[in-house]
Amino acid sequence: MEINQLKTVILDQREEIELQLKTSIKRDVDLVKIKKYLSHPNILIISGVRRCGKSTLAAMALEGENFAHINFDDNELLNFKDQDFNKLMQAFYEIYGSDVEYFIFDEIQNIPGWELFAAKLRRTKKVIITGSNANLLSMELSTHLTGRHIDYYLMPFSFAEYLRYQGVNYKPNDIFVTKKKAQINQHLNQYIKLGGFPEVYKFGDVMAENIFDDIINKDVLIRKQIKYKAEFKKIAAYLLANYSQEFTYSKLKNVFDIKNVQTLKNYIEYLRESYLIFILERFSYKLKQQIIAPKKIYAIDNALLGKTSAEFSDNIGKKIENIVFLELMRREARDGKKKTIFYFQDHAGREVDFVVKNGKKVAKLIQVAYSLAQIKTKERELASLLIASEQLTCDNLCIVTMEEEGNEEIDGKKIKIISLSQFLLDVE
Repeated sequence: MEINQLKTVILDQREEIELQLKTSIKRDVDLVKIKKYLSHPNILIISGVRRCGKSTLAAMALEGENFAHINFDDNELLNFKDQDFNKLMQAFYEIYGSDVEYFIFDEIQNIPGWELFAAKLRRTKKVIITGSNANLLSMELSTHLTGRHIDYYLMPFSFAEYLRYQGVNYKPNDIFVTKKKAQINQHLNQYIKLGGFPEVYKFGDVMAENIFDDIINKDVLIRKQIKYKAEFKKIAAYLLANYSQEFTYSKLKNVFDIKNVQTLKNYIEYLRESYLIFILERFSYKLKQQIIAPKKIYAIDNALLGKTSAEFSDNIGKKIENIVFLELMRREARDGKKKTIFYFQDHAGREVDFVVKNGKKVAKLIQVAYSLAQIKTKERELASLLIASEQLTCDNLCIVTMEEEGNEEIDGKKIKIISLSQFLLDVE
């Protein structure tokens, strides 16, 4: 590629990112901490699903600094080759000056041989790479950097960030003030439906379909060179339509008449690597039981639920469960602590939605229900929690509902009932 052509792309993209910075909202992220990751000769990798704000976050962390930026997910760069990196650096220096210290590269893994360039550059410069496939990034960087990179995982907007985007200011105790609570719950109903992709708020549901198509086409079909593209898309759509539910590879293989179960496992792993879905394991102290037990599927964002296939009911309870799961994952990423999440089910089929494990200890059991108004529902949810509490030796018990709040005490065990808004805003 010619240097002038590269300079045009760089400057056009710079206008876009500057506009994003002007209209961006504060994320619940420690920007000072992120910038400190660059204090050593490490590469910082910000990974996450497409369109969740990775490049904007990187630019926010470097605000006030002289930094260079390029996004390789651009049609103008389709012919970019590894030998063009020297020209790219010359273009950067001509635009930003030879003393530019920080560099942001979006989706650089699209370029074969990029890891050698990045490994060399980080010796003298501070480098941030954003990408929508952390496994691919980590595998390739680990080969050349022997661990000299730091991973940071970003997700779409939390509910607190969504409120900030909508201009809703609140204090923690506002959740208990009737008027403010009504306003927050009104927005919560929208968040359950719209999810956390800012572009969906701006341009409507059509953006959810575009995001899904981009993830499937760019992050999986092209990168993994999938032969049976139509079949793969059907599997992805099926999994998104069956979120918050159990599945087994053998049953799923029969649904799609796939002869080799390993092919199906590979397909699902590709979807997980692209952050479209999460796989939740059943909790067991025996690793073999954990491996052979059915898994559960959760989607990266509620905006994608029901957009890729027919959904015959609103299924609000499952959507709430998906949101609670995402918030648990978000907190784990934000805190930088490994709090592994599972689900629980005993031999009688009594289930607890989330087992939060901190190290070797089960730290919390969380049940999710739209409402406990029906006696049978309440009894079922409480009984499952108590069974899991005994078997897993955990007394930190919680039920998240749409609106109900309160406390229950059964056989000396206390169960906290909190509303979804309380849980998402962390004012339990």
